[in-house]
Amino acid sequence: MNDLTSRALELQRVAHELMYLGVDGEPLYSDTFCRLNKDVLVQCDSLFPLRSTLPEEEANLCLALLLGYNATIYDYGDKEQKKQSVLDRSCEVLEQLPASLLKVRLLTYCYGEVYEDAMLREAHKIIAGWDRNSLSLEQAEIIEELRNIEENPYPYEVME
Repeated sequence: MNDLTSRALELQRVAHELMYLGVDGEPLYSDTFCRLNKDVLVQCDSLFPLRSTLPEEEANLCLALLLGYNATIYDYGDKEQKKQSVLDRSCEVLEQLPASLLKVRLLTYCYGEVYEDAMLREAHKIIAGWDRNSLSLEQAEIIEELRNIEENPYPYEVME
């Protein structure tokens, strides 16, 4: 595993930790919350300008950035532009990826941003090919995440 891949996977891990901080019933401390937010933002901003010519590596990088920018509360006025740039990159790399867990993960988080039905259909098509009796923990988690996004669209917008 090269440095870019390991950094992208580490950002995915820390962003996931931040998103689910306190969900396990453990106390939530403000200093931990602030430290994780800052760590995620610093990692995002250091990885944002980087690109890979390898589709799987670029997909992991895009996934990490989407997760990271969604997890952090900090925004210095450019977070939405950066997320849009990452979404554009994601669309390019999705076309190059084989049907895989990584592709479903990237499709899921992109769908959660743009709610494009084609992404949802493609994710479901790949998932339908998985053996339901022997799902990995990661497969089960992304199925649940996709279901969550489908059932709760636009969670941060005020609906009139």
